[in-house]
Amino acid sequence: MTPPDATGPAVGVDAVGGYFGDAFVDTGDLFDARGLDRSRLANLGMVRRAAPLPGEDVVTLAATAARPLVDAMTATERAGLRAVVVATESSFDMSKAISTYLHRLLDLPRTCRVFEVKQACYGGVAALQTAVALVRADPASRVLVVASDLSLPERGTYLEPSQGLGAVAVLVAARPAILEVDHVTAGAYSYEIADFARPRHDVDVVDTDLSLMSYLDCLLGSFTDHAARREGADFAASYDLLAMHTPFPGMVRGAHRTALRKLGPRTGPAVQEDFARRVAPSLRLPEQVGNIYSATTLLAMLSAVAHAPHDEGAELGVFSYGSGCSSEFFACRMPAGARARVAAAGLEEHLTGRHLLTVEEYDALTAEAATTMFAVPDAVVDPDRRFVHGPPGRPRAVLVRAEGYRREYAWFPQP
Repeated sequence: MTPPDATGPAVGVDAVGGYFGDAFVDTGDLFDARGLDRSRLANLGMVRRAAPLPGEDVVTLAATAARPLVDAMTATERAGLRAVVVATESSFDMSKAISTYLHRLLDLPRTCRVFEVKQACYGGVAALQTAVALVRADPASRVLVVASDLSLPERGTYLEPSQGLGAVAVLVAARPAILEVDHVTAGAYSYEIADFARPRHDVDVVDTDLSLMSYLDCLLGSFTDHAARREGADFAASYDLLAMHTPFPGMVRGAHRTALRKLGPRTGPAVQEDFARRVAPSLRLPEQVGNIYSATTLLAMLSAVAHAPHDEGAELGVFSYGSGCSSEFFACRMPAGARARVAAAGLEEHLTGRHLLTVEEYDALTAEAATTMFAVPDAVVDPDRRFVHGPPGRPRAVLVRAEGYRREYAWFPQP
């Protein structure tokens, strides 16, 4: 897959990392404890919900996800890193970019840009495409992109089981080993709408029905723009796999059905077959984490690659949506060996190695974590509460204390 007017080598995702906390709660247990209707769990499609621990925030999630990528770089590769871009809607600072903390924690060269991107759940893809453009302009360079998000649980609502936390890190480079991104023919579709807002870190203003309608509208609109820019693009036939922003898997199932009916057209059993073959692989990781906002589309992309039936030359169609709203549909190509590279990142092992919490433990830990995960003038995190369980030997970044709003972080190896 080469854009018609692209020059130079392909650019895209060369290495990946992720971190989704050390603990989770079973969504069925959460339904029961909150008195929610169990019959709605299947439509939600969530299996596990990642849970925050004391001392975790967007910086610690991002740094822990990105650390293995940076550790794997040679000195020359690290010197060639020209930007660190963080996408988040959970920042605790209205001015300073989260990437500045990341830059220091990862000991990165001073000859690189650091900045932050925000546009709800679209932010991760916006950061990715920005990085692709930077590397296309300078193919010898590399850019580190990290999407990191978390939120206070909407306790007792049907939204709570779908919420999550975590970070996805991708290294963008020329001649990538995992995904070649078609930057030129990406389709966009955006307009202002009040479906979701976060005026304060502890306030989410949500219009679920409006958000659903906007998501569907943007899927159709962004694909139509993409098809106009890429001759012959067909939603039902051009892509071996599809990855979409996944607030919860049930929403992706409905969006896929709508898109096939209007863009395919496909109906009946053909829709189910197409979903199982092209979309289901992208949900294997998100259903274990929950909605991680700016990082969710990137996680769905990695899930699709990891569970693809084959990789060499396979095409991936990607849809990203961010409330408010902005959206994009673009295509990627998987080089040979892409699945093995994602598998080597250990995302599956990390997810299966997390600790299962009871709902009572989850409530206590999230209440404690909420006191420090956003902006606070002063705080000290209890060292004994920072870890629940995790893979041995993997460094974890944690918040140690805050003094006068200045936050101090440290690395802790697992015992």
